[in-house]
Amino acid sequence: MDAVLPLTLLGALCVVLMLGFPVAFSLAGTALAVAWIASLFDQFDLRLLHSLPSRFFGVMTNEVLVAVPLFVFMGVALERSKLAEQLLEAMGLLFGRLRGGLGISVTLVGMVLAASTGIVGATVVTMGLLSLPTMLKAGYDPKLACGTICAAGTLGQIIPPSIVLVILGDVLQAAHTQTQLAKGNFAPDPVSVIDLFAGAMLPGLLLVALYIGWQAVMAVLRPDTCPPLVDQAVVQDRSVRRVIGALLPTGLLIVAVLGSILMGVATPTESAAVGAVGAMSLAALRGQMTLAVLREVMRTTTMISSMVFMILFGASVFSLVFRGVGGDVMVTEALSGLPGGPIAAMAVVMAVMFLLGFFIDFVEIVFVVVPIVGPVLLAMDFDPIWLGVMMAVNLQTSFLTPPFGFALFYLRGVAPESVRTTDIYLGVIPFVILQLAGLGVVALFPALATWLPRLLIG
Repeated sequence: MDAVLPLTLLGALCVVLMLGFPVAFSLAGTALAVAWIASLFDQFDLRLLHSLPSRFFGVMTNEVLVAVPLFVFMGVALERSKLAEQLLEAMGLLFGRLRGGLGISVTLVGMVLAASTGIVGATVVTMGLLSLPTMLKAGYDPKLACGTICAAGTLGQIIPPSIVLVILGDVLQAAHTQTQLAKGNFAPDPVSVIDLFAGAMLPGLLLVALYIGWQAVMAVLRPDTCPPLVDQAVVQDRSVRRVIGALLPTGLLIVAVLGSILMGVATPTESAAVGAVGAMSLAALRGQMTLAVLREVMRTTTMISSMVFMILFGASVFSLVFRGVGGDVMVTEALSGLPGGPIAAMAVVMAVMFLLGFFIDFVEIVFVVVPIVGPVLLAMDFDPIWLGVMMAVNLQTSFLTPPFGFALFYLRGVAPESVRTTDIYLGVIPFVILQLAGLGVVALFPALATWLPRLLIG
């Protein structure tokens, strides 16, 4: 009977979400309804809800979360500044004559955009609009072109400064503190967003290397699927000034934002503010930051940030009620009682998050699932930085996997009619396999996620 109410709450939430109601209101509304019904049978104490105002106030005064709207503003401003288009042209100058060179260019541009915007949907749409017609015109196989764009677009999930890592770092910090206090450690070592940024660097670069390696393999084994760029006029224009002019401003902005965070010069929030101002200045220098564009950037930033924080408020209500009906005890007993011990518990959690990534966005998963399972896994002595990186790579893989991956839907919305949906689905399968391989490497060699944070931060 102890598991009836938690399972009822989870089942009701799934039903409400499938009916199409907004996630934030579904989380809060379902939790409050179950709490009221449970209180009628003396299974829930409504006085627990009195702590909600202090929880909401804590969210509003959380300095780490202030970085979210600032990073969103930075990403949207760079998206409006024609950055991706100029980067693609510059990379085309460097790799255009090579077989597979255009695919490598798209991957590298995706990496740069990931490090400068951190918004997956915007990156996939932008890359789809700009690079997919060029790749098809050059004679690329539609499956390889679509897979490359989707994979490059999802790099924003793992390469810092990623919004996913900002939110995940804040949630894991709270879970780590809760776990250490339960163990009697009243002065736990902090786990910050900076740690997670540093931990995600090498796994992110590993994925980029795997993507480029696949482009090289295809160029050797199936050269007809990735011919050189057809437009020789573009290829022959090897102006060093043009390449540097496209790469240098963005590179300086990334170094200013990410470098200041990793070197401890500034907090993520302070660096995000620098990035927002820098992105706006960069767009203005390119002649793209008109008053109308600034108004659109601010409107988009407000909408995305409002969505994130409304989901966070709804998730706070849900997690409070879930714990109030004994859900945390149920999860702890279920994971602790698995035959394989901590490894089996970790595998189950990763599988559940992977499946959830098919249907709901990373924000809901991080705010709802991680606070429930995080303390349980951390109590099993998993490294919090490694755990956060594993979750981030796992969600990135989920967003890329057919038939429900979000990246596939983003690309389908902007792809030409000549590109079939099956081309997109089949094209991403090799990259999903590469993602799983990368996830396996990080699982087998945790130092990939923990070495750099210890080197930089100690």
